[in-house]
Amino acid sequence: MTALSPVDTAAAPFSPAAITQEEAAAMFRAAVNLFRLWGVTDEEAAVLLDQPVRSYRRWKAGEIGRIDRDGAARLSNLMGIHKALRLIFREPQRGYAWIKAGNDAFGGRSALAVMLGGELTDLMRVRRYLDAERGLW
Repeated sequence: MTALSPVDTAAAPFSPAAITQEEAAAMFRAAVNLFRLWGVTDEEAAVLLDQPVRSYRRWKAGEIGRIDRDGAARLSNLMGIHKALRLIFREPQRGYAWIKAGNDAFGGRSALAVMLGGELTDLMRVRRYLDAERGLW
């Protein structure tokens, strides 16, 4: 039987790898395309990303600023929602339409309406629902 290696207790606690600015910028560009496919307005996109509309439009035009941890978490959840919908629906259009369709799981509201609550937890709620539908929860 092999002995286990000693644990370095001086090491920093485990944390997931931070999202780099380059990765966050790539997710932002993907989110802009996703918003177009979902039929989301600039005003709605700004709420989803917790940004002023003017900043969102400037970033959308290519002047992406620094993306903080909250912004990266929002983008990550949006990408997770998109991925889940692509796995659940064979036809991408059905997934894009699902975002605006009423859903009993959300009290008859659409996933977009839930996410437009503006909190990071609103995005997480939709993502967790989709992950549960995929059998991940």
